[in-house]
Amino acid sequence: MSGLVQLVPNRTLLTNSPKESRQLAMKVARVVIEATQPDTSRRERLRPAYAEDPALLIALEQNVALEFAVIAAANNYWKK
Repeated sequence: MSGLVQLVPNRTLLTNSPKESRQLAMKVARVVIEATQPDTSRRERLRPAYAEDPALLIALEQNVALEFAVIAAANNYWKK
């Protein structure tokens, strides 16, 4: 990833629904991984290792769940 990393896609955590928030959480998790390991070829080489490791997949899902919790709080849990 060249240049500045935009850690919050579209510069907002506000969404219209829980479904959009879940999608944003997944996007944010991918951005964080890319920012942590900016070398695309290294990420691609590592992907098979974590794709076959249930513990690493669970850790990834925990990261997405944490991002979702932050986004849900930012959206005041979609209450107006």
